[in-house]
Amino acid sequence: MSANPRSLRDTPRQLQKGQQTRAAILEAALGLASHMGLEGLSIGALADVMQMSKSGVFAHFGSREELQISVIREYHAKFEEEVFFPALREERGMPRLRALFERWIKRVSVELDSGCIYISGAVEFDDRPGPVRDALVEMVRAWHLALERAIRMAIEEGHLRDDTDAQQMLFEIHGHILAVHHDARFLRLPGALDRARIGFERVVSYYATPPRPVSKAARR
Repeated sequence: MSANPRSLRDTPRQLQKGQQTRAAILEAALGLASHMGLEGLSIGALADVMQMSKSGVFAHFGSREELQISVIREYHAKFEEEVFFPALREERGMPRLRALFERWIKRVSVELDSGCIYISGAVEFDDRPGPVRDALVEMVRAWHLALERAIRMAIEEGHLRDDTDAQQMLFEIHGHILAVHHDARFLRLPGALDRARIGFERVVSYYATPPRPVSKAARR
């Protein structure tokens, strides 16, 4: 029995339409999770936003857990596009590390009205083992690893002292980001972003390679 030529032509179109629908659902889910947290995300709420049936949404993800994990991965992909990849165009060392931090801060400034899934997710799943927590941890560790590599490159380039503890420096930089979310989003204090930038420069200054003394011959 021969296949229907029309059905063969329609299959790629149907696949493309399915991918577009899934992408649209994922975008809506990301918006909901940013405001309500991953725990506030449900198939039902998403179906209402998308004006779809619950079964229609369920068909694209299979479970609420898979939906949450897909949202985490989508958030990470957007984070990389906005923060990580553009910063890689900067020179190795402090130019790249500064670009990573500045783009991170800009991302934070946008998220103050919604929320950071990494931070809210850490609160929701810090003591709840399972696939969702594992996905969150994997994404956050990937970002921290990228920052740590940038710090180590700055050491290699001679911009930071040889004895710089890269993990300690990363800890201090991340602390400023957490403080911004707390002070700007929770306490609604003005100036938090500027304070974070000042704090970053103080961290850099502490670990920076001291300038070489100018010799008497050079002064002459």
